[in-house]
Amino acid sequence: MLSPEILEYYERGGEHLRLTAGTGRLEFLRTWDVLTRVLPPAPAQVVDVGGATGGYARPLAEAGYDVRVIDPVPDHVAAAGALPGVTAVLGDARQLPEPDASADAVLLLGPLYHLPERADRIAAWREAARVVRPGGVVAGAVISRFASLFDGVVKAYFTEPEFVSIVDRALGDGVHRNAGAQSRWFTSAYFHRPEEPAAEAAEAGLAGARTVGVEGPVWMTGPRLTEFLADERLTAVMLAMLRRVEDEPSLLGASSHLLTIARRPAP
Repeated sequence: MLSPEILEYYERGGEHLRLTAGTGRLEFLRTWDVLTRVLPPAPAQVVDVGGATGGYARPLAEAGYDVRVIDPVPDHVAAAGALPGVTAVLGDARQLPEPDASADAVLLLGPLYHLPERADRIAAWREAARVVRPGGVVAGAVISRFASLFDGVVKAYFTEPEFVSIVDRALGDGVHRNAGAQSRWFTSAYFHRPEEPAAEAAEAGLAGARTVGVEGPVWMTGPRLTEFLADERLTAVMLAMLRRVEDEPSLLGASSHLLTIARRPAP
């Protein structure tokens, strides 16, 4: 289901803590802010596809949702399945082991950027549309086409010529190909242009697709972001301001992640 370098990347265990600090914490807070506005009220049934170790499944279950994680990494399934109120199974986003119209919401917060072929991404959106009930919400996360370009400067990766070549290709066709020579760089992935995920969701039969920026350009502020996240008042101000500009077209490409929300048409 996953290429060897992607599986090896996730078997290192980085997903256990990724959303707890720094840019990962901002990603979580902003994604959670959007989810609280678009998900049906608990105790709705949520299928969390590519849910990894339960970074979102845990707070969803704590909020009263009935959560089922589907992930292709065995270690992720074991970790998520051990959480109270969460069930977890191995599975592929392109062929979900779930009945038709069985969930109130489906989250695709992990799989879309590991499907380099557009047909496979459409298949993942279409499977989510099949599993969600009519009128139900589907939310999919993608990585921005320009994220590795910004990473090259912010994290000084451009000092290494191999990373320059990786970014040059990603800017052209969206394919970020890291065969594992540098484990500290993100693994192989597909990086979307801002207009792509909504078009993919629509082609899969979902309606009303809209895309918002998750972190905006704030994720590139380094130590200042850490200072804000350490202060509850400043964090609240930052989140409120990012919410105000989350669908500003001129800022979408500067966000590391984008979140697309759509619904299965009601009969």
